[in-house]
Amino acid sequence: MAHDYLIIGAGPAGLQLAALAERDGRDYAVLERGAGPGTFFSRYPRHRTLISINKVHTGYADPEQRMRMDWNSLLSDDPELLFTRYSPRYFPHADDMVRYLADFASATGVRVHYDTEVTRISRDDDGFAVTDHGGRTRRAARVVVATGVSRLHVPPIPGIEHAERYDTFDTDPATYTDQRVLVIGKGNSGFETADALVEHAAVIHLAGPHSVKLAWQTHYVGHLRAVNNNFLDTYQLKSENAVLDGTVERIEPRAGGGFRVLFRYARTVEKLRELEYDRIIACTGFRFDASVFDDSARPALVIDDRFPEQTPAYESTTVPGLYFAGTLTQQRDFKKSTNGFIHGFRYGARALHRILAARHHDTPWPSTVLDPAPDAIADAIVARVNRSSALWQQFAVIGDVVTVSGGSAHYEEEVPVAYVADGGLGPAEHRFVATLEYGPDHDTVDPFDISIPRVAENDAANAHDASYLHPVVRHYRDGTLAATHHLAENLENHWDLPTVHQQPLAVFVKECLAGA
Repeated sequence: MAHDYLIIGAGPAGLQLAALAERDGRDYAVLERGAGPGTFFSRYPRHRTLISINKVHTGYADPEQRMRMDWNSLLSDDPELLFTRYSPRYFPHADDMVRYLADFASATGVRVHYDTEVTRISRDDDGFAVTDHGGRTRRAARVVVATGVSRLHVPPIPGIEHAERYDTFDTDPATYTDQRVLVIGKGNSGFETADALVEHAAVIHLAGPHSVKLAWQTHYVGHLRAVNNNFLDTYQLKSENAVLDGTVERIEPRAGGGFRVLFRYARTVEKLRELEYDRIIACTGFRFDASVFDDSARPALVIDDRFPEQTPAYESTTVPGLYFAGTLTQQRDFKKSTNGFIHGFRYGARALHRILAARHHDTPWPSTVLDPAPDAIADAIVARVNRSSALWQQFAVIGDVVTVSGGSAHYEEEVPVAYVADGGLGPAEHRFVATLEYGPDHDTVDPFDISIPRVAENDAANAHDASYLHPVVRHYRDGTLAATHHLAENLENHWDLPTVHQQPLAVFVKECLAGA
């Protein structure tokens, strides 16, 4: 039962990696504790509406460009395996995701062992031993964990055991009629829950220690989405509801029923406030479950021990051969880009597949030969930034690379920029790394405030000050950053005007290569 790879989890990331391994004839197996793929989506979100967009009608004929607006499809050579064929809804039902993942697994022929719960992972000089709940042990040279954040995060609040949990609370709004409800957690799950109760509960408070951050402003899709923020109206327009900024210090049952909560406000210096509620619901997020690892294979954890720490190659920093795929890889770009979501980590999984191929199967990163002339390099970059979905979705995290050395040039697509910086592609005299990025102040500037000056559209001279998404090309000489060029932003994301985008980039490339 020895394999080159064991993939733990048959959610979107596990299936994506397995489909690529199947296509390329790798020796692997997938272990899934559920009876089918994507069991997480059979329970979550609790109110059954996904917030990953499903834009069926985009106006694009190019399948690659259409993937920019399709946040649910996995990568495949089969044009039929698109989530957009499963639902016309912009925010689809979670059951459609379960159905889609089952069909994807069947169509790609991935080798998954269902009803196989991993209970122990250990490591020795010969690799990994993975034991399941039936006592069966499989060995592998490498293990890829794609289980997601499967364990509820429970904050260390005295009395938190009295709160109902997001994974088990009663979602029927009628059961909260005329009650005072406290929702702990100011993320999407908390607001989703509060919004569902608005028509029945008498009073709803949302509480958390951090400020509410709106996704449309920060561009991080895990922050509060507009589809869940109706509750903010009920607070600011005085409808008995409130968003509390601060910490829940203690929860105590009341003698007559309900609960007494000691709360400390973040904005004031007043003493602890006593608040009373009939129901309390903890919507405090999820974390990585590291309980299956013994001491020989236990990875280092970071971010309040909620995620495994990873190298730029998605490998554990402390356990060689232990890799991660899917939402766990958001440790690499926590609350900045999209590794925590399908539309981001599908490209991360493909990058991991290519990293493993280079490391263990003598297969270098896919590349195409390119004319090393500056105009040709600029044209190739412009063509890709106008089309690529990977660069669009994994902004600032994944980039295209043009390597110029010895009078030749090669174009390598969709490489994690941290992997390039870490030397993953090897040495080179010249490298150009092209990404799509927002400006450094993008998450603090109100895009709807017309009193704030901003760089004009197609303003090439001031492109470096642009705050909206735009291409950035960096030149590395012998591995050291030597120069940076920004392409002007464009309202419709068309960065292909000859005098605004292509020609200034060609001049930049020519200057970087001068004397080469």
